[in-house]
Amino acid sequence: MKLLTVFTPTYNRAYCLDNCYQSLLRQTSKDFVWLIVDDGSTDNTKQLVDEWIKDNKIEIRYYWQENLGMHGAHNTAYDLIHTEINVCIDSDDCMPDDAVEKINAFWRKFGSEEVSGIIGLDSYTNQQIIGTKLPVHLKSSTLFDLYHKYGVMGDKKLVYRTTLTKQYRYPIFANEKYVGLAYKYYMLDKQYKMLLLNEVLCCVEYLPDGSSLNMLNQYVKNPKGFAFYRKELMKLPFASLTFKFRQAIHYVSSSLLMDNKKFLGESPNKGLTILAIPFGILLYLYITSKTRTAPG
Repeated sequence: MKLLTVFTPTYNRAYCLDNCYQSLLRQTSKDFVWLIVDDGSTDNTKQLVDEWIKDNKIEIRYYWQENLGMHGAHNTAYDLIHTEINVCIDSDDCMPDDAVEKINAFWRKFGSEEVSGIIGLDSYTNQQIIGTKLPVHLKSSTLFDLYHKYGVMGDKKLVYRTTLTKQYRYPIFANEKYVGLAYKYYMLDKQYKMLLLNEVLCCVEYLPDGSSLNMLNQYVKNPKGFAFYRKELMKLPFASLTFKFRQAIHYVSSSLLMDNKKFLGESPNKGLTILAIPFGILLYLYITSKTRTAPG
């Protein structure tokens, strides 16, 4: 069995998916499976992938489902993955030619059941590192500590042990398409650290239709998903009071967006939520004013 699954959630991205495919064809190691989870595409994604499967240049698995959103596609991917480790490469991203080789070699040398996976670097397509590199004096860390203790900034590429990613499924809320993916990562942080690999594993291009550029609209369209996410982050045992207070502010605003009058009783930290109410109202007003005039 191959060691690594590269999985790609995609939705109507046939126009850019070939860039990802070409980068996988160039990999110096073919010790991986490419799993494509098609989250309800209505374009020619399936026909495109069918041709690649016929070419048989790399091992490809394709699965189509009704549209559930990014987190729903991740749930499905984790159900389908059987390799020891996995990494998500989005449909508008690509991998450096030696990324699979570096991941597999690093994991074979240092990986164990004592850690949950590997944290590597993302770069832009011009090879500029996104945010900061990882601390050179550390061999391992939780994802949370990297950002909130060691001052690391910017998106990073996460490689996880598959047995662990099958835990902590993302909830699916009716008529919503978004739950923060970091929910699973922070849950795993409660049990494990991750190995640090200061190498670029993914080249990122933020497209206009990408979720990272449409966050305010996501707040409005998915208030239940955001409220769930903020409640879970308020419970983190290793998080600071300041961090939890920020989550409480967002929890209040999301509760107002979905007109949940029981939000205080449902809060995991009622005192902090009471203090956050004025700021949550201001955030709610800001979000609604911005999205009322914004396209999309």
